[in-house]
Amino acid sequence: MDLKSLNPEEITDFISELGWETYRARQLMSWLYQKRVSDFDSMTDLPLKLRKELKRNAIISSLIPHKVLLGEDGTRKYLFSLKNEGLIESVLIPEKDHLTLCLSTQLGCALKCRFCYTGKAGFIRNLTTAEIINQIEAVLNQLKDKERLRNIVFMGMGEPLANYENTLKALEIIFHPSGFNFSHRRVTLSSAGLVPELRRLGKDNPVNLAISLNAADDETRSFLMPINRKYPLAELLKVCKEYPLHHRKRITFEYVLIKGVNESLKDARKLVDLLRRIKCKINLIPFNEHPGVNFKRPEKYRIDEFRDFLLSNGYTAIVRESRGSDIMAACGQLGGNIQLLPDN
Repeated sequence: MDLKSLNPEEITDFISELGWETYRARQLMSWLYQKRVSDFDSMTDLPLKLRKELKRNAIISSLIPHKVLLGEDGTRKYLFSLKNEGLIESVLIPEKDHLTLCLSTQLGCALKCRFCYTGKAGFIRNLTTAEIINQIEAVLNQLKDKERLRNIVFMGMGEPLANYENTLKALEIIFHPSGFNFSHRRVTLSSAGLVPELRRLGKDNPVNLAISLNAADDETRSFLMPINRKYPLAELLKVCKEYPLHHRKRITFEYVLIKGVNESLKDARKLVDLLRRIKCKINLIPFNEHPGVNFKRPEKYRIDEFRDFLLSNGYTAIVRESRGSDIMAACGQLGGNIQLLPDN
């Protein structure tokens, strides 16, 4: 049994089944996630008998980067090999005084959004809870002195809510005081809009939410994102309005601006009307060009015009210049290395 695929409740149950006090589960989690120790013999505040039982009944998995690519802007892309299945990718994004880590939840993706490179290779499988969590540990182990990981975003390869149970368990470990102990306000999950799972998430663990929107009408959104044919905008926005938000928090709507597709002032007017009754902010992401897709990034004046129209109508709208595009680490570019890379 891989201990890192167990959420806090499951670890407690496991320890209880071995006949030990429940507080030993908290000690064990602290060794796993705060001290990041993978050797049972080093867990010196656990009784020797318990350590021996753990060695017989459990394993502690890890991920070691296959490669780390460094972008011109300091962005780091970590490539993790899943034996012979392919690579998953995590991206460490430098900010002014901290770092943000972008996690993957699937190997490939089944949603086939037209602007996203990840879906080009198709869907291979869901990541386990351990494979999600081990991305965090691997990156933390490679941080330099004084580097600080402050934010975690579930915005990498795959749709997090299509891997609901493992994503939820990973969130529980990230937030738990004996786990990685991140504040809720420092973790954001991005979804293409799986309505039933969004509703469940609001009840199970209402993490900060970002919705990949990208269009303000069903025709355009269905063209860009086939998932919209199953869960059209009216259904998606209804669940967004009902999503429980912490005090002073807003849903983030992500809108990839694509030349000739969704970046006109007419599109901006539709967006203003669409989101009028939702407590939100809007991240505008100029399309990051990549091989195999004919979409283009809009001209700068078009981007500014779109943003300014939203601002003039009372919205918080920010143009997010993606990081790491030179190493295929920017928004929509992950998965370019899904097959194993050569060593040279």
